Amino acid sequence: MREPLNDVSSAPPPPQALLERLKDYGQEDAFALWDELSPDERQLLVKEIESLDLSRIDRIIRCSLRSHGLPTAAIEPVPESSVSSVEERTLEDRERWWKMGLKAIYEGKLAVLLLSGGQGTRLGSSDPKGCFNIGLPSGKSLFQLQAERILCVQRLAAQATTEGSTTALQIHWYIMTSPFTDEATRKFFESHKYFGLEADQVTFFQQGTIPCVSKDGRFIMETPYGVAKAPDGNGGVYSALKSSRLLEDMATRGIKYVDCYGVDNALVRVADPTFLGYFIDKGVSAAAKVVRKAYPQEKVGVFVRRGKGGPLTVVEYSEMDSSLASAINQETGRLRFCWSNVCLHMFTLDFLNQVANGLEKDSIYHLAEKKIPSIHGLTMGLKLEQFIFDAFPYAPSTALFEVLREEEFAPVKNANGSNFDTPDSARLLVLRLHTRWVVAAGGFLTHSVPLYATGVEVSPLCSYVGENLEAICRGRTFHAPCEITF
Repeated sequence: MREPLNDVSSAPPPPQALLERLKDYGQEDAFALWDELSPDERQLLVKEIESLDLSRIDRIIRCSLRSHGLPTAAIEPVPESSVSSVEERTLEDRERWWKMGLKAIYEGKLAVLLLSGGQGTRLGSSDPKGCFNIGLPSGKSLFQLQAERILCVQRLAAQATTEGSTTALQIHWYIMTSPFTDEATRKFFESHKYFGLEADQVTFFQQGTIPCVSKDGRFIMETPYGVAKAPDGNGGVYSALKSSRLLEDMATRGIKYVDCYGVDNALVRVADPTFLGYFIDKGVSAAAKVVRKAYPQEKVGVFVRRGKGGPLTVVEYSEMDSSLASAINQETGRLRFCWSNVCLHMFTLDFLNQVANGLEKDSIYHLAEKKIPSIHGLTMGLKLEQFIFDAFPYAPSTALFEVLREEEFAPVKNANGSNFDTPDSARLLVLRLHTRWVVAAGGFLTHSVPLYATGVEVSPLCSYVGENLEAICRGRTFHAPCEITF
């Protein structure tokens, strides 16, 4: 407990109007230690409370607490008609979607939206996750790999026009940071000269934060003059896009489609023309790339249909009964609930506007019980978050597009030494895939260490999905590990 100030008796009372507003929402305890604060601390507290949209926060707290624990509609497997599986795709389909996607990209209809609010804490770093170097031969960060894939798609789209244009086109890249990563992310891009992109084709914006609360919905005070807050989850992207007027910015730029993904995937195909072409061809509002669940207990959310004929949505692994997670489809021999969500999404801009309005109106957030820093030390409380997949129940139509893990999903979540999703495991997936590309293009490899431990890296500036490598690789021998560039 803080020592009271000597002149407590002369302390001015809290601003009456502000105190009354807090009382209206049952949050007057935020001023409980007012008399013990210094004049500067009182000023900080007043500024803090004035910065909060109390009516909105109260609505979110009440709606979220009320909905928590309520029974939800039973889940059903995703209908086969909603999924494009790898085995059913023809070469003609893939080529057609690729060309459709490149055409839309060249016409400026696609934007890329990166969810990059997290720090690499579990990786042993306080830097933004995108700054992380997973140990590839090139030493490139996740941000650089993704930026160079954008550059590559821009070039492919220009070359695919009937005129074979070399005119530069730009895919606009919107990057959502958090209060904890924003400044470091901006500086990282500036110091690396935007990795070859133009500075004006990259827009940074911050996700919001929301107060942490006790189980009865009262603010937890981190300090006597500051409310404990936490980021509002990657689903906060919808309200952040709306409040920062970036949905309007997209419309002004002529953008129709938005490719949305998480930063911590070393194999993400940013601005994938095939996925975009499929999305346009299906005429849906929302789509997601999915991978088959590896085993029943795998800790991934899966797409389901909520209720009879209801919308597609995602159920987290922690929310699914083990008997359902293990249930087998007798016709296919596969898991009934097998389509894993790996945060690779495509939306129409019109749908993003609808979601931003709908989520704000409904005001239902997920509650996570966590240890919260407070004036009483770490205390159990609730963080309120939205998730990117909260959008899907609003979609009038959703399609799922199966991809292969070994080609498009190399998560970087845990420090080396963990059992899964480490920089080492991601690096190995990248090197193995690129090695297959090189061999398929007629190249040869020599290794100074066992094959399973090494391989070659193909620069994204050189090839997007293994195309156009024959001229570089045919008949050549590469000594792994190395990076192949022009």
